[in-house]
Amino acid sequence: MLPDLHAVRRYLLDLQDSICAALEREDGGRFHEDEWTRAQGGGGRSRVLADGKVFEKAGVGFSHVAGAALPASATAARPELAGRPFQAMGVSLVIHPRNPYVPTTHMNVRFLQAGEGETATWWFGGGFDLTPYYGFEEDAVHWHRTARAACDPAGPKAYAKFKTWCDEYFFLKHRGEPRGIGGIFFDDFNGRGFEQGFALMRSVGDAFLPAFLPIVQKRQPLPHTQRERDFQLYRRGRYVEFNLVYDRGTLFGLQSGGRTESILMSLPPLVAWRYDWQPAPGTAEARLYDVFLRPRDWANHTP
Repeated sequence: MLPDLHAVRRYLLDLQDSICAALEREDGGRFHEDEWTRAQGGGGRSRVLADGKVFEKAGVGFSHVAGAALPASATAARPELAGRPFQAMGVSLVIHPRNPYVPTTHMNVRFLQAGEGETATWWFGGGFDLTPYYGFEEDAVHWHRTARAACDPAGPKAYAKFKTWCDEYFFLKHRGEPRGIGGIFFDDFNGRGFEQGFALMRSVGDAFLPAFLPIVQKRQPLPHTQRERDFQLYRRGRYVEFNLVYDRGTLFGLQSGGRTESILMSLPPLVAWRYDWQPAPGTAEARLYDVFLRPRDWANHTP
């Protein structure tokens, strides 16, 4: 069965709409929208909510781009696809909360096709991950159990595979630490055909709000001081480092001639670095490193 690109596009546009509407209800603010095109083919719809009551910055972008040849970041592991025309579409978001007790989060679902017609190669990818500043075990359990259920269309073994993939992918090699508590990540997925791959994409996309919003609603009311704010800004530095050094989506967007502002809207509005800083033993900040920045079987953990 040939991929139904129109169905994928419709789903992605609807997903962007539903997520933005839910975030606006939670925050009370409004997204600013930019529609853009690119000379090489295609374009997108970028939405940013800035300086909100709950979300300091939330970016939710849709893109559908095409080109004469896949960029290097997409063919490094599949050199046989080099030079082939492509289409890529997806929804990607990053949410940076205002309250340090609310985690930063990222979600992406995407479809890529190289070539045309019956000889085309295509696959789905995506996932979501959570980056807390102050960890709560019940939040980690809820996040991973929701992620596990989202993997059902790919079979009973998918969650364990996608969780491990996420732990390995969202890892800052130069720091020797993960970006957060992970979640799920998958790529190059075509399963038993288009319908299964599309079902997995929809399941992951639809699971994001049920995974994230209950955590926001529980942690947003917690009071915080400048100490927690300073730690939040410091840990955001790790997020920036990963996105600019390792993130494949960022590299693909820049190498394929995407819109720079839309690609980099994932970066936080404020961030701080400290030279050789370490948290004091026994503090809540140290607990993030000792308990949460370690791969764990959160889905089967009892908080």
